[in-house]
Amino acid sequence: MRHGQRKYPPHLVEIEAIQQKTTQIYHKVYFPNESSQPFEVDSGTRAKDFTGAIAKTLKLKSPEGFSLFVKIADKVISVPDGDFFFDFVRHLTEWLKKAKPDKDAGPINLSYQAFFMKKLWTDYAVGSDAMADKIFYYHQELPKLLRGYHRANKEDAAYLGSLIYQAKFGSDKSRFAQIPQMIRELVPHDIIRLQTPEDWKKAIVAQYTKHASLSQDGAKSAFLKHVSRWQTFGSAFFEVKQTTEPRFPETLLIAINKNGVNLINPATKELLATHAFTQISNWSSGNTYFHMTIGNLVNGSRLLCETNLGYKMDDLLTSYISLMLTNINKQQRKESITAGPAKARAQANKQPAGGSKPAAAKPAAAKPAAAKPSATKPSGSSARNAGKPSARNAGRPGARR
Repeated sequence: MRHGQRKYPPHLVEIEAIQQKTTQIYHKVYFPNESSQPFEVDSGTRAKDFTGAIAKTLKLKSPEGFSLFVKIADKVISVPDGDFFFDFVRHLTEWLKKAKPDKDAGPINLSYQAFFMKKLWTDYAVGSDAMADKIFYYHQELPKLLRGYHRANKEDAAYLGSLIYQAKFGSDKSRFAQIPQMIRELVPHDIIRLQTPEDWKKAIVAQYTKHASLSQDGAKSAFLKHVSRWQTFGSAFFEVKQTTEPRFPETLLIAINKNGVNLINPATKELLATHAFTQISNWSSGNTYFHMTIGNLVNGSRLLCETNLGYKMDDLLTSYISLMLTNINKQQRKESITAGPAKARAQANKQPAGGSKPAAAKPAAAKPAAAKPSATKPSGSSARNAGKPSARNAGRPGARR
């Protein structure tokens, strides 16, 4: 009972481990750089313990902002920190069974994979965690650039394309001739048409020669340094349809990041509006929608979006706002602890010493001191390569799905 009480019966992986008379379960976890590693878990492992163990094994500076994700069927869902890992997986499988639309559609594939990725980008600084840069940040940000989510011009694209080439091939210049054929792996898809593939090749090679001495990891760091200057860096992007705001196009690109919920014109990449988390009063989601209220419920405005990723938007918004409130409470407690001794000294100084009679003071017109207003400032996935969890007894593989 030291771990707390489980809510669901054991998962099939746990049952198979018990049948093999072992409590050792080695679960494969996948990372954004397409690598994977097995980690030991048990029935009492919570998601927070799991993420902490992964961060420690990978020698990350901190697990803050990272999360476990479970890919099952067509969904990729973040595991809440406080949940038992196998409870969460069991809950998902039971939910999918109940949500099965057609009983005659055949059995549902309930195999799943676990992924570990950066979820909340609140305090990123290039180079502060070199291991996280090369395993997570570069590989999570690269697809966002190539899908055309950022507002990049031809110069940005040529420079970043040269760094992508270098991160992939290092000092191997023999592949320059293949750049026109691999252009979609180097240049954002929305601006490829601005030049011919041969012109892109010339621009990328010209940029490459300027930093040819960089290592592959150095190229990844240079890439992150450049894109981290953009307001949309570290965002989760969602393409949605909206009908409530006539000033905006019907199709919107929504970017959720540490600044709040950003509304972007997908054609021009113009930032139309940013709603800070403190402005958002209510939100809800379903299988086909995401709704959000900005301002109060009486005079505020609503954004109604049509999307099948509403559950992800809901989870991100909840997580960022929860982190914001946690940081505010930490700051307030810190200020309270710091102010405590000073307040006690101030009160002691007001008391007359040793019962002596205080000297009479002339009445004077008291001038109130100007008070400065104080404000508390809040601080701030597709999955691939399916792998199955396994249980192992004395090095022997088992309990596979």
